[in-house]
Amino acid sequence: MNKQVELKNKKVIASSHVQLGQKNRMNQTYTDVNDIFYNSELAPNFLTGSEVIREAIKRSSVGTSVAYPITPQSEAAALIGEIYAEGYLDEYFRGESEFAVMGQCAGAAFGGHRVFTTTAGPGTLRAMENFPMWAGSRLPIQVCVTCRGVNSPLSIQPDTLEMYYLLETGMLVWHAETAQDLFDFILKGFIVAEQPDVHIPIAVCCDGFFVTHTKDTVNMPPLDLTLPPYDPYKAPVPCMDMEVAPIRMMRDPFVMKSNYISYATHASWQQEIRAACERSRKHTIPLLDGLIDEENTDREILIVASGTAVSQSREAIRLLDEDGIKVGLVKIKTIRPFPSEEIKRVTKNAKHIIVPEFNVTGWLAREIKAIIPDNERVLVGPHVCGGMTLPSEVIVEQIKIHLGMETEKLRM
Repeated sequence: MNKQVELKNKKVIASSHVQLGQKNRMNQTYTDVNDIFYNSELAPNFLTGSEVIREAIKRSSVGTSVAYPITPQSEAAALIGEIYAEGYLDEYFRGESEFAVMGQCAGAAFGGHRVFTTTAGPGTLRAMENFPMWAGSRLPIQVCVTCRGVNSPLSIQPDTLEMYYLLETGMLVWHAETAQDLFDFILKGFIVAEQPDVHIPIAVCCDGFFVTHTKDTVNMPPLDLTLPPYDPYKAPVPCMDMEVAPIRMMRDPFVMKSNYISYATHASWQQEIRAACERSRKHTIPLLDGLIDEENTDREILIVASGTAVSQSREAIRLLDEDGIKVGLVKIKTIRPFPSEEIKRVTKNAKHIIVPEFNVTGWLAREIKAIIPDNERVLVGPHVCGGMTLPSEVIVEQIKIHLGMETEKLRM
């Protein structure tokens, strides 16, 4: 109920060409995102994360999706192809490579389509050059990143290292813990990314296999409801059409010259992209009910995590509670924008801040240490990589060791 109160004055403005309440060719009704989530009857569905992606796209009025197979997102890409055949998308095809896919997505977005694609691991890295181009061109493309290992020797198992590479591309980056998060984030991500004062791409990330190939119960609105379509003429940059030639996308010629004006133009534009990311907060907070979730944050020991590391932490907290150790939890939902003020607020009285992660670098712990005072309170880890699992017992063990408590060492 509180969400409805907060959101009732934040109605999505429909396209000037399509109005709320009208129907599309699939007999779906264009519906405000708030009504889809908070005023419709949500029904439970038992699906894999890949199937959840399919169901989200069915309700998202996507114009174009481009695919290239790479584990673990291949199944989701194939399922989107099936719903294209059913009539839910205007365009769908397979690109020549991950790099080509992202360029083709840019072309569709320049032409005014709502665009969605998927990638993972080495595919994300191969496509990487395009992501800052998307942001710099103010293209609100959504890519679902089903995180997997990128290390050598090859691994196809879950690992969030690729998210580290995405952090400074100028994109919004959200991290789903569950299949429910994934469904919600995809639909809500389009709405936030397409706001005229934001209008930058978004990476909705989930941990491969843990989310994509595991079945879970997800509450979904009826299939006869869909988001209003994207209106490219509300964008802060020109839409490429018969009156705006592609060369206009380069803006003015001086940006290509090596002189002070060029440097100043590029610098100010990059600052504007990051400012757009910050402006997304006011749209994201009501839709996601905050950038973080918090449980018992008045405790001296806090676990701060994102993605499926949150799920592992919940079980670790239960095990610690059995031993009389009281631990609070902070779930981070958006990595960009980073919830800096929220993290500072909830950790101000904590003496120990534990940051479990599925990557070798501990990038989330670095982000936290960079913004809070007395950051020696942060335990960087435990963290695993290359597809290793992170049992809740390992989190328990590391917390006890950190607290100077005796513990029976786990057999690995």
